[in-house]
Amino acid sequence: MTINLSDNDPRIEYTVAQGVTQSAFVVPFEFFDDDDLNVYVDSVLQTLTTHYTTADDSGNTQQHTSGTTGYIHFTAGNEVTGITGGSSVVITRDIDLDRVTDFPTSGPFDVSSLNTELDRMIAIAADLSDEAERSLRLLDYDPSVSLTLPTAATRASKFLAFDSSGAAIASSQGSWQGNWSSGYIYAQGDIVKDTSDGSIYIANTSHTSSGAQPLTTNTDSAKWDQLIDLSTVTTSETNAANSATAAAASATAAAASELNAAFSDDWAVKTDGIVNDGVTSDYSSKAYAIGGTGVTNGAGLGPAKDWAIETTGQVDGTEYSAKEYAIGIQTRGSVGSAKDWATYTGGTVNGSQYSAKYWAEQAAASVDNFDDTYLGPKSADPTVDNDGDPLNAGDLYFNTTSNVMRVYDGSAWNDAVTSTTGFATNGFAIAMAIAL
Repeated sequence: MTINLSDNDPRIEYTVAQGVTQSAFVVPFEFFDDDDLNVYVDSVLQTLTTHYTTADDSGNTQQHTSGTTGYIHFTAGNEVTGITGGSSVVITRDIDLDRVTDFPTSGPFDVSSLNTELDRMIAIAADLSDEAERSLRLLDYDPSVSLTLPTAATRASKFLAFDSSGAAIASSQGSWQGNWSSGYIYAQGDIVKDTSDGSIYIANTSHTSSGAQPLTTNTDSAKWDQLIDLSTVTTSETNAANSATAAAASATAAAASELNAAFSDDWAVKTDGIVNDGVTSDYSSKAYAIGGTGVTNGAGLGPAKDWAIETTGQVDGTEYSAKEYAIGIQTRGSVGSAKDWATYTGGTVNGSQYSAKYWAEQAAASVDNFDDTYLGPKSADPTVDNDGDPLNAGDLYFNTTSNVMRVYDGSAWNDAVTSTTGFATNGFAIAMAIAL
């Protein structure tokens, strides 16, 4: 990863539009750990996990990866109370000033870790630059003078001022006394606020204040000089405030447009988790079509592609695909696919019954066994069976020359049945039958 200068401003500000409750906010700058971020809602610092979480995606399903941009997501309770219309959200980066990677003095050099450490150092430099730019500082071309503050004891109850050379000093010309108070002894240079209209005055002489406010029209006007007149708000101030409000609304609208554009893409092609646009949460069209985190093997889910062709497991944790039921082997021994019911001969298909091919082979084997035992009609004693194999004791055949059924005793053929055609009378046949 590289960090572009234009993308390394470690600060982003949002103003939520009126009538809107927003839960996800883009973090456009890289950060390395969740604790690197400071998140403020209406100037109040929020707490990680209690008020918000971080993620790499808008759906808040993927933990943020070190050294990337991402999102923050406010919890449901904080959305209702803090991120409603008109609230401001400020996200800044403040990385701890330490070194987290120590490279070996020998052996392979981990370039990836080096790049991450260098990116982290650049980010820390940007954080320090942001703090410096928001501090009291001299212009680049200004002469060098001291801006070091006097000690606490010296500057106590004094104003920060600058001497004739422009160096910082603690002014000895009075001090801030807060709201004006009747009967208080004021020193020359003391500054107060007139609670009647908010204007600021400085005492031009030491005196004990009377009961009147230090307005220039009352009896104390000789004792006070007006520094800031807040009795009226000018048209230009009103216009400036309106312009600032409009600018903030435009910035919020631009941020919302960016977020909505990201959600539009996510609803179409996101495959690494749910899409959460702050209104509804579900998986994208692509995830339901070909699979993705949460959909693939998800209980009661599964993408259309898996329901059609998955053959390595259950689609939704409980059921198999159409292809599995057609030609698969996962349910062999319990249910069995159509293919197994037709052709499987390695055992039972569903634990108790065999395939059509198995029974066909059994029938063919029975016919073959019978054909090897009864050799059929022949004109002379055979020397091998019908398959050309040696004869076995018990083999039979019908001799068409003598019209006698013959049986093989293991070494020779013998008549199994004697014809009674040549016997003299029926009585003789009966006698023979009785004798036998």
